[in-house]
Amino acid sequence: MRFLAIFLLGMICGVAGLAVVLYYNPFIKSNNLSPLTVTDSEVVHLSYSAAASDALVYTNDGESQITPYPAKVLQLWEPTVRQTSVLVTQLLDGRGAPAGFGVKFSSASERTKLLDGEILVDSAWHIYLPERGSLFIDQTENYWNYIRDIVVPAYRSSGDNWRGTWRGNITHGPGALGTAWVAGGSGQFAGMDTEAVEALSAKAYSVADGPVGVSGEISVELQHRERTSISEDLLSQRDQ
Repeated sequence: MRFLAIFLLGMICGVAGLAVVLYYNPFIKSNNLSPLTVTDSEVVHLSYSAAASDALVYTNDGESQITPYPAKVLQLWEPTVRQTSVLVTQLLDGRGAPAGFGVKFSSASERTKLLDGEILVDSAWHIYLPERGSLFIDQTENYWNYIRDIVVPAYRSSGDNWRGTWRGNITHGPGALGTAWVAGGSGQFAGMDTEAVEALSAKAYSVADGPVGVSGEISVELQHRERTSISEDLLSQRDQ
């Protein structure tokens, strides 16, 4: 029994030590500066509330921390989508006025690497702005800093909550500079092939309800680059 107790104690200490190393790893860099801050192109800024109760519709598997909203919305309990959440929300422009709405699908990524400070989520936005058009955003998000700086302190707090001021980019790719891919759909955005970055600003987080004082901001660079077809690309390469 003594050897078993020593083994269990050693295992607990090892797990605790690994958790401390991961949490305080000095080699993991924060991603607070958006690559779009240095662009010369026009940038569209859209904001939204990340609280489920502020959404038009929010749903997941029904067993996750955040409760689906409204209460009778269908839940994603099928095996193929159990790790997926869907958010339908109103989007505001830079002045805080309604600009349109967005639908976001998010799924846990199999490429998560805790040792590298990567808690990854693959997501896709479909955004429609009535006076401007529609666009699609494909991105990989990294929630490492968000979880380390907000979620973990909330669980460690005696009040099971976190309050403060925090802001960080969550976009991790697939662009080489950590940006998301954007494809224009209609209107002003038709035919566009550009980039975007999504960030979160937090003031309050609850263990029971999740993000209660968290807002998101999507920044889309308006580069007017027309997408070419595959045949046109092949002809261009052949001519070269």
